Amino acid sequence: MKDSKLGVLLLNLGTPDQPTTQAIRRYLAEFLSDPRVVNLPRWLWLPVLYLFILRVRPQSVAGKYRKIWGRKDSPLRIIMYALSGRTERALEVATGKELQSESIMVRPAMTYGSPGIRHSVEAMKQQGVTRFLFLPLFPQYANATVGACYDQVTDYFRHEESPPFRFIDGYHDQESYIHALAKSVERCRRFLNSETLLLFSFHGIPRAQSDQGDPYANQCERTAELVAHHLGLGKNQWRLSYQSRFGPAEWLTPYTSETLARLPAEGIDRVLVICPGFATECLETLEEIKIMNREIFLNAGGSAFKYVKALNATALHVDVMKDLITEHFSPDEQHR
Repeated sequence: MKDSKLGVLLLNLGTPDQPTTQAIRRYLAEFLSDPRVVNLPRWLWLPVLYLFILRVRPQSVAGKYRKIWGRKDSPLRIIMYALSGRTERALEVATGKELQSESIMVRPAMTYGSPGIRHSVEAMKQQGVTRFLFLPLFPQYANATVGACYDQVTDYFRHEESPPFRFIDGYHDQESYIHALAKSVERCRRFLNSETLLLFSFHGIPRAQSDQGDPYANQCERTAELVAHHLGLGKNQWRLSYQSRFGPAEWLTPYTSETLARLPAEGIDRVLVICPGFATECLETLEEIKIMNREIFLNAGGSAFKYVKALNATALHVDVMKDLITEHFSPDEQHR
């Protein structure tokens, strides 16, 4: 068997190590202290974070994590390892074709929490990897997600002997990604009828970040439009909203929770909700959408609510990964 020389790291935001207050506090401290995530002046934000938020929020969030935690680990981390392994096996089939004779290693890494980017890169280098491709699983570019990944990657290579690497900064309109989302909706066809609204719920960002030129909102709209077109939906058959707002500042609107609360009064009592920005199940899909927002909709008078599963480690998602990797990473490229 050939030594692995090409290293692909699939990046995700991360997850606490355990659904406990202490573990969540460590995770949130790392996550919320990143200037890419909260771009307030450090002298103003850090005292608020450490004196108030990290004293209160971990305890309330711990209960939410316990609702979705698996028997051994968080859904996000379990799925990331499964997706990495299945993508690596799919790429083995491509060896000798798109990728010719070099072997590939695919591993997961997290921007915050474990396994971290630095740890994963070091482990792969020890196993013979000489070139890297970093693929953040955030289809729509945002400074708080893809930008934060890029900061960590470049910070690592700034202090180490740098092997060649490439970085994919989004794939919101990539053909196989749009196809995979559309297929995941079509698999819920038994639930669909002419009275069902398809709601695209994306993770929000502060309005100020969007106003400063972050392309995220435009890319979310483009993804939703492409999927709706692929499904042959009219303008009155789908909507877009944003979830996971945090803090008092205005975020991108309309908010998912408020949208779902209003729909029954508009005569829409059946919804199918898809979250295209989340590559894997996590707290925001399983607890916020599938549990909390479902209750909001039904309590407002809705009659039927269904959540479209994330792409996770499905064959459709593996095809997306394989297409992106083979497109951006061939043996004769020596880009950095």
